[in-house]
Parts: sequence; structure tokens; C-alpha cells
Amino acid sequence: MSTTGSDGADPGERLDREVRETEAESEARETPSAFGPAASEGGGAPAAGAPAAADDLPVMGDGAPAPPLTPLRPSRLGDTGTNILHDLESRAQQARTQVREQRDKLRARNDAINARSGRNLSFAIFFGVVLGALLISSLIFIKQLFIPFAVAMVIFATIELASAMRGAGRDVPRIPLVVAAVAIQPVAYYFDVVGQWLALLIGVFVVTVWRLVEASVSTDRPPRKAVWADFLAAALILIYVSYLGSFTVLLTSQEDGQWWVLGFLIIVVAVDVGAYVFGLNFGKHKLAPKISPGKTWEGFAGAGLTSIVVGILVSIFLLDQDWWFGLIMGPLLLITATAGDLTESMIKRDLKIKDMSSWLPGHGGFFDRIDSILPSGAMAFALYFWSADSTLW
Repeated sequence: MSTTGSDGADPGERLDREVRETEAESEARETPSAFGPAASEGGGAPAAGAPAAADDLPVMGDGAPAPPLTPLRPSRLGDTGTNILHDLESRAQQARTQVREQRDKLRARNDAINARSGRNLSFAIFFGVVLGALLISSLIFIKQLFIPFAVAMVIFATIELASAMRGAGRDVPRIPLVVAAVAIQPVAYYFDVVGQWLALLIGVFVVTVWRLVEASVSTDRPPRKAVWADFLAAALILIYVSYLGSFTVLLTSQEDGQWWVLGFLIIVVAVDVGAYVFGLNFGKHKLAPKISPGKTWEGFAGAGLTSIVVGILVSIFLLDQDWWFGLIMGPLLLITATAGDLTESMIKRDLKIKDMSSWLPGHGGFFDRIDSILPSGAMAFALYFWSADSTLW
């Protein structure tokens, strides 16, 4: 029997060749190509799952199958960019979280301060700055412009206090009170102390006659005691608001009086700020719990220290006085400012109201803002003439 095939090859060699071809086909199917599936000579793609032809496989120079190509790896730069983006996004999220936490803390702290102070501090500061700018402008440039500013403040305070008293049952006539408030301020500026007193007496007379006429023509005549109480309430408004307020206008009319007005207002504001800051941080002992529960002795002490420091600075740099004058002016204005504040608190407690009005957000009403200024203006006017007399000694 012959041991060769029909092609003349030895059966062993043919078997080895078939084994090699089978292995090459198997490797070609299992190894992914870097260039995608091989296209057929006719341009069509091989059928799915069909083995690639042996002639389509890349071969080495000696005819042996080429080693499988290593698949392409993702770029290291792409991985780094992705990591950077993730890191930036994480940091941005942390920053947003921190900003949100700080905002919540500030809001909570602001709410706590507002609760302890009893007013919206942001609005209070805003309106205080606006009113202060108008006041300073009227005093520095043309001091006669302070007259309409003072008239406006006194009118609003008069309306607030008269409306509050009417709400409590006192039938005070608002129209003559407002007319008297308007008249007293310019009369005090142009006609000095004599005109101030005459305007006050005429105002009291007009208000009294007005109320008596109202009571006499009324179909439901009020008792004499009620009319007398109405008269006293109207007189209080005239004296406390219009008359005391006119001292500031009267001081402005004096030589260099505008600087004295600005100086005593700075001290009064400093007293208010000092009492607020020290009372808020150290206040424990109530100053007048039945009249004003929010005021403390610690706040009063802080206001006293502030009044002395600011009083000395105002005396030297604004009023051209000796430094020791501030040791007198500061504490005296501290007493009048505190007395005015407590008087207003006592009136509100008697009328059973918290604020005179809500016209000034964060401040209550105009009367709530000028309660300390009204008696302090009278004290500053007295100090002005006392300082003039002391320079002659």
C-alpha cells in the first residue's frame, strides 16, 4: 500500500500542515483586529460568525501568521482630564455647600439679633443712614434748610402721638396740633426765645379753644373730666414734641449753631449705639423693667463710656472747646437721651402699644427716633450759652 496521497505529499506532512492552518484560523477568530473586521475582496463584510479566510490574515515574511496586535488603550491625557473635571466639580459643590451654611448662619444670627433688639437691624441702619445724610446736608450747606427738615420730623411725630392717644380714647384735636407744630419751628429760628414762647402759648390757646368748641357743639357731650384729660394730652404733645423740638431749631439759628446741633446729635447717636452694643453683649441687670424691659445697667454704663469718649472728640474737633468740656457735655446728654427714651417708653406702655407707627421700617415711627433728641436739644442749647459765658471768665 502506498503511503503518499494523491498530491504526492506524505500523509504526516499533510496532517501537520492542516493542523497549522486550523490553529491559524482559530487565532484569527479570537484576536481582535486593530483595524476592525477585514473586508472581503468584493467589498462585502463576512457573515456574522463566519471564520476569516486564511488568505485575508496578515502573514510574516516567511509565510507564518503574524502575531496578534495589541488593542489600543485609552489616552492617559483623557483620564487626567476626566479626573480634573471631577475634582473641580467636587470642589465647586463643597464651596456652594460652605456658602449656603455661612448664609444660613448669618441669617440665624441676624434673626437672633433682631429678636433681642426688637427691630429689624438692617432696615434700621439703612433708614438711619438716609435720615442722617439729609440732616447733615441741611446743616452743612444752608442751615436754613434745617427748618423744613425739623418741621417734617415734628409734624410726623405729632401725628403719630396724637393718633396713638386718640386710639387710647383721648380726643385730641390733630389739626391745630399740626398747625402749631409747623408754626413754632420757623418762629423759633427767626424770632429767638421770645418768639418761641409766644408761639407755644398761642398754640396751647388755640388747641384749648378748639377742643372746647368741639365738646360744646357735639350732640353727645363728653364729661368735663374727659375734656380736661383731652386738653392735658394735647398740651403734652405740644410741649414734648413741638416745644422741645424747637430748641434744636433755635440752636441752629445761633452763630455756629449748626455745628453744635451736629455735635450733640453725634453724641446722642453714640449713646444709642453704645447702649445697644453693650446691652446686647453684656446686659444682665434691668435698668427699668417696668418701663423698658430691654434696657440694662450694663448698656447704660457702655453708653456712658461712649458719651465721654465721643463728647471729648466732638468738643475738640467740632466745637472748638477744651477737652474737659466733653467730660461735661457727654454725660449730660447721656442723661437727657436716656430720660427721653424712657419717657417715650412710659407713654407707649400707658397707651399699650409697641411702636408709635410703622412708617419707618426697623425704627417704628418718627417719634421713636427723635425721643432722645427732643430733650437733648434743649440741653445742648443750654450748654451753648454756658460755654459762651465760661469763655468770658
